[in-house]
Amino acid sequence: MIITKAGRRMFPAMRVKTAGLNPHQQYYIAMDIVPVDNKRYRYVYHSSKWMVAGNADSPVPPRVYIHPDSPASGETWMRQVISFDKLKLTNNELDDQGHIILHSMHKYQPRVHVIRKECGEELSPVKAVPTGDGVKAFSFPETVFTTVTAYQNQQITRLKIDRNPFAKGFRDSGRNRMGLEALVESYAFWRPSLRTLTFEDIPGITKQECLLYSNSFPERGCRIAIRI
Repeated sequence: MIITKAGRRMFPAMRVKTAGLNPHQQYYIAMDIVPVDNKRYRYVYHSSKWMVAGNADSPVPPRVYIHPDSPASGETWMRQVISFDKLKLTNNELDDQGHIILHSMHKYQPRVHVIRKECGEELSPVKAVPTGDGVKAFSFPETVFTTVTAYQNQQITRLKIDRNPFAKGFRDSGRNRMGLEALVESYAFWRPSLRTLTFEDIPGITKQECLLYSNSFPERGCRIAIRI
């Protein structure tokens, strides 16, 4: 996941469905993101693997993303897909926009919290999630991610550009993209096909000259491949 000073939306975003809630009870739905371990990582290009690079950086201030539909009845939550697509990640420890603060090159686990309204009266974006009987936390192993300020793997870059609805500019004909990859792809888009020419197509070359060339290089014959 990319993190920036200004804050970057998670992609793919977390989306969950709930079941078993009291239809008439009011609930808050919230999400926080916690470290998986106390390690810092680095990407090793020649082996395409993440490796431990040392101990984790100092803990960041706790942040909680409170779903904007909160509070709502259990019936409301259960009949919809709950999306956290507006949540943003930042590496700015002085952030005052309410974004989730994380360190780059660390592994994190999102947690979804279902909180009964009476237990969430003191719920705050800048405080840890309250605990108690009216609070349930859920996490999913497949949602673990590593934070980066730039993608370390070209396949991940391509996957995210192709799938992210907010990356339309990067999918255009290269006008909004930078780097060697965009240049190569744009060249591949317009470059013409090969045409095979014989001596008749080239002014000033006689059949005898062509045959001399052919005898000197029999594996090539009297053909020249050029771009047209």
